Amino acid sequence: LGSSEFDPCSLQARPTDLLRRRQHTRAALVAGTALVVCGALLGLPGDGWGPDGAAAPPYARNPAAEAALDPAGLTKVAPAAWETSARTDFSVWPARGDLTGDEGLLRRALAVWARPGESVGVSATPGTQTGGPAGPAHLLYAGNVDNTRVVILHDGLRLVRYAEPKDGSAGAVLDLARTDAADRAEAGAVVLGRSDGNVRYLTAPWVTKAAGRDLADPDSGAKELTLTDGVTAPLASPVQQGQAEGCTSWKVLELTDGSDTRVVSDLGELVPARLTTGRPGGAKDVSGEKARGAWAPYACSLGAVRGQGVRSVNAWEFASQPLPDSTGSGAWVCTRAETWRGDGTRVLAQFRTPGGVQGAVAAKAQDVPACGERDPQVLAGVLWKSEGGHWYLLAAGGGDTESIEATGGITGSADGNLLTAKAEQGARAKLKGTLEGGRTIGGLR
Repeated sequence: LGSSEFDPCSLQARPTDLLRRRQHTRAALVAGTALVVCGALLGLPGDGWGPDGAAAPPYARNPAAEAALDPAGLTKVAPAAWETSARTDFSVWPARGDLTGDEGLLRRALAVWARPGESVGVSATPGTQTGGPAGPAHLLYAGNVDNTRVVILHDGLRLVRYAEPKDGSAGAVLDLARTDAADRAEAGAVVLGRSDGNVRYLTAPWVTKAAGRDLADPDSGAKELTLTDGVTAPLASPVQQGQAEGCTSWKVLELTDGSDTRVVSDLGELVPARLTTGRPGGAKDVSGEKARGAWAPYACSLGAVRGQGVRSVNAWEFASQPLPDSTGSGAWVCTRAETWRGDGTRVLAQFRTPGGVQGAVAAKAQDVPACGERDPQVLAGVLWKSEGGHWYLLAAGGGDTESIEATGGITGSADGNLLTAKAEQGARAKLKGTLEGGRTIGGLR
């Protein structure tokens, strides 16, 4: 009775029991609402962070981004859509594979594409953006390939390959490549996977037959590859080979599309490079014994353009030059690699003597119009030693070259597109060619 609680002179300001109960109720409602909101966020497409596998945690959410990551929104084209479409490119490829209905796999692939985690191995060809999709993508493939689960997606500008081990998503990889403005000839195949030195391709729905060939041996026959739902049997991949000593073969994929035959080469990217031959502006696909023979001595030079985002490579024999010791004629060939991004082109001028197995690179250049459709002109030279031990400068230009002049360590001139001049070992010369109409060009460098 002596405490302040019973002191009639003290002011009692504590809430009544009813007011305290109302405060507790409001606190419980706020806590419940917070739990509901958190649960809703974790239940958005992706069902939380766990099912997204190797993807990084979400960092932003908006309706467009959520729609792009929803596997239910993926575009799946009918198998026969390409037969009536005005376009024949990746946009009309049907969805194939035995896992096209696996929403968990598709959700992980989309999530990793949008926000790859630290454990994901990401690669992209030069000039290819690595950001996530701007909207629902087009599903080309989802299935088991050897010991991995693979998803191939297309967003109109890029091809994306997501792969994860069959026993989980740890060690997932993501590969991206530009494919904008691809046409029927360039949308014939996509790399599904590589293992044990082999490569498997997913072919376009209009491809009726696939075969493997050795580009370096034009006399070798084609080895037909079985096609199972558009997937080829394994084919030896040349991605580890190059022009170094010991390169004796270069395996390529030959595709039959109705009456047309095309040859493409794996260069370590998602899309194999289309191979052509002939004068720029009139180049044709490598089809037939003559075209294969034109490419054979230069097959191993394809190793010089691996991983460069190459769209196509053309080989053009622009001159044939008699050798000064009367042992025959040497062939001048220009190989030009075009890229999907437009720049980064690589041009090689190669010279091959009679009986030579491979061409020797005489000159090379980057980002030049030479030997291309915009400027089908080229001039190159090489020091050559005859069987008698004499050194010569051999130079050649295209058929439009009216004269060639050499200055510097070697002097000489000639009318026409061929020049032969005596030289010393190690001498260097500066070349100038005059074209019809008076325009001058320099040696490729």
